[in-house]
Amino acid sequence: MMRLMMRLAVAAAAFSLAAAAHAQDYPKRPINMIVPFAAGGTSDVIARVVAEEMAKSLGQPIVIENVAGAGGSTALTRAARAEADGYTIAIGNAGTSAATYTIYPKLPFTPGSFVPIAMVAKTFGIVALRKDFPAKNLQDFIAYAKKNPGKVNLGHAGAGSSNFLICKSFAQAAGIDVTLVGYRGAAPALTDAIGGQIDGVCDSAASVSQAIDDKLVRGLVVGSTARLATLSDLPTSAEAGLPDFEAQGWNGLFAPKGTPPAIVAKLNAAAKAAVESEAVKKRFHDLSTVAPDANEQASEVLGQLVTRDVEKYRKLLEEKK
Repeated sequence: MMRLMMRLAVAAAAFSLAAAAHAQDYPKRPINMIVPFAAGGTSDVIARVVAEEMAKSLGQPIVIENVAGAGGSTALTRAARAEADGYTIAIGNAGTSAATYTIYPKLPFTPGSFVPIAMVAKTFGIVALRKDFPAKNLQDFIAYAKKNPGKVNLGHAGAGSSNFLICKSFAQAAGIDVTLVGYRGAAPALTDAIGGQIDGVCDSAASVSQAIDDKLVRGLVVGSTARLATLSDLPTSAEAGLPDFEAQGWNGLFAPKGTPPAIVAKLNAAAKAAVESEAVKKRFHDLSTVAPDANEQASEVLGQLVTRDVEKYRKLLEEKK
């Protein structure tokens, strides 16, 4: 027994030394970042902005891989099953990394399948309408929707996405019955709203603000406590008469369970440097997105957000299903 214990101790020490050496050399090759949606949506845009700056700190490129489907669960299944060596990471949000466990209760992964790296962005949800929709403001829209139950359709990036949660939160706060139309990402939903194929979209400011600026769609309301600097004419939910509509979200980076702590620490440091850089701050401003505060950048904070939001959205989604 003593010999066995000594062998195990030696093996554990050797493993620890090998892991430390691996982490010290990391990264030696490009890193793959999985984005759970089609190109052009909020998570994709934020991922590309942050990845470009992280690559500078890490000395290796970060390759974006868009894996759409099932509200992000297809992508996160792949991420959960990837080698835990730091060369595959994923970007998630409150939808893909919290609400999905209520929407898809038989997923092949759990929150414990991932190691949180860092929160990299705070986002703001907007409801926007096709430019020829008859309602001109929020109260007109609610009245129209109540007179036409189920006939108004709003697009989102798929059940389980943060945009889906914006839709659900909005409809529940307004007390209206609308048809929610899922897409494989925010960009195709917005394209259909611009083309008039659907009545509107629930989206984050990061991906819809330019279309509002260009008058391709009409912003209805932003679910935040203050107006956005880049969309100063767009009323907040409280100003528009719907204070219960709150849609402030987040994006965070995750690695597969078992990724060595030293590698997670390197990725966290690179993410911090990225969101604190002038390049990312400027791009985020243009996207009506906010970088996390210094006290929000620790990996533990992202883990706490996931735990909080799993319960928060369980309650939202189980009410008035």
